[in-house]
Amino acid sequence: MSQALIVWGGWDGHEPERCAHIVAGLLETNGFKVTIANTTAALADPSITGLSLIVPIVTMSRIAPDEVDNLSRAVRGGTGLAGFHGGMGDAFREATEYQFICGGQFVAHPGNIIDYRVNIRRRSDPVMEGIDDFDYRSEQYYMHVDPSNEVLATTTFSGAHAPWIEGVVMPVVWKRRHGQGRVFYSSLGHAAREFDVPQMRTIFHRGMLWAAR
Repeated sequence: MSQALIVWGGWDGHEPERCAHIVAGLLETNGFKVTIANTTAALADPSITGLSLIVPIVTMSRIAPDEVDNLSRAVRGGTGLAGFHGGMGDAFREATEYQFICGGQFVAHPGNIIDYRVNIRRRSDPVMEGIDDFDYRSEQYYMHVDPSNEVLATTTFSGAHAPWIEGVVMPVVWKRRHGQGRVFYSSLGHAAREFDVPQMRTIFHRGMLWAAR
């Protein structure tokens, strides 16, 4: 049986506990045995190297050196990592090794909750199969991203809220490798209710399964 660990915590505004249980439910439909922890100390456990998948949901939290070292070791060895929005993309701001694994780091969301469009870039990828470009209402994440990411979807900034980024095309969904591990990220998912959006839910569900092999 595939095993997954979900670690939640950090900023309450992203509803990490609610999201953790939604994510657990998605994985359980695929037969995963899921463990939910609300402390990053779980990442220091040597046994995580035997997991199929780790999902961090810990916006603006902190991670101890032994925890990030063990997480990095697990992913390099083949454990998958998948996450969404700030739970993964704005976690552990001071831990550059963590950012190296993830392939990106949150910078800003000009205008806060706004309407924007998500453009599918790799329609042939199994994660994006059958999904067309779609409109979305949430925080439009401006990020620093790793050029080695395999970008699956993007968004274009209008400049209405930050004129200097008008026309910037920003990755929204990507996958990458870190050692032997598969890493998946989607910037969609500011609050638990966004899992009600079929495209968001499907993309993240498929992305987790890809990361977990």
